[in-house]
Amino acid sequence: MPPLTARRLALSVGLLAAALLLGIAVCASIGSSHYTLLDLVRSIPDREIAEATVLRVRLPRILMAALAGAALGASGAAFQAVLRNPLADPYILGVSGGAALGAFLTTALGLEAVLPALPVREAAAFLGAAATVGILFLLSSARGRLVSYPMLLIGVIMNTVYLALILLIETVVEFSRLHGVRLWMIGNIPIEGYDLIGALSFVLVAGVAGLTLLGRDLNLMSAGEEAARSLGVTVERTRVVTVLLASLITALMVSVAGPIGFVGLIVPHAARLMFGPDHRLLVPAAALTGACFLIAADTAARTMMAPTELPVGVITALLGGPFFLWLYRRQGGGGYFE
Repeated sequence: MPPLTARRLALSVGLLAAALLLGIAVCASIGSSHYTLLDLVRSIPDREIAEATVLRVRLPRILMAALAGAALGASGAAFQAVLRNPLADPYILGVSGGAALGAFLTTALGLEAVLPALPVREAAAFLGAAATVGILFLLSSARGRLVSYPMLLIGVIMNTVYLALILLIETVVEFSRLHGVRLWMIGNIPIEGYDLIGALSFVLVAGVAGLTLLGRDLNLMSAGEEAARSLGVTVERTRVVTVLLASLITALMVSVAGPIGFVGLIVPHAARLMFGPDHRLLVPAAALTGACFLIAADTAARTMMAPTELPVGVITALLGGPFFLWLYRRQGGGGYFE
């Protein structure tokens, strides 16, 4: 890959942004009904129905899918860099599961009804994700050094425990309070208002920008902690800030769309293949690629068996599971960047 320049960065991000806008326009015109974006500017008898279908149903869902894909793509790239493990992914590591448990508890306990003006669901999701990362680091540290390879096993175990706790709580809590939670647990893009989409967009852009600014340090950490320290990187601080930012944007999207699996695994590898390993470009590229990927996956989920809609997590799991096994086999089970 050629060295990263301001021109190459701007061109790559611009092309991906254009592809994302095109994807949004195309997917907004696809659905079980025949209405398209062009119907909004043409004089047709049922224009009001077309506007309601496209602007109030399809477009908000597509924008939510784009935000979730961007968050998972960027956080996956960050986790893979800071852990030096190409198999790292918020879902596999249990970070999404921890966020899901935190968000689920607020619903089960009725905290959202008690504190409607506060973002308790999002805060609980972040605390669950951060606690999971803390446990991962604690159990994966040996003699003061972080050992990457046990994290996958620990993450799988923690995911299993989180699922068991959610199912246990679900059996003892009033069912009406948990309506729709099973679809959410698989990973399902909801139809939200534009106010929430705007707020999530602001936090997501800030989080991705923060991870991008850490790109140089992530480049050096990918080559090894000792090498990074010798070149002036404060490894511990960079790791903590990176993990907190990645956990924050993951938790926000999990609180809304549920734990969508394998996006944070597939997308960073695709972006790295297209744009190279420099995290100053890779992080924003993974965010935009993730947005494109998930709006395509969600469009497939809502149309391939129309009028029945599948949770998007089904599509990503069917794609991501075999990809994970192939990547694990390719890495020889070791999981390091060397």
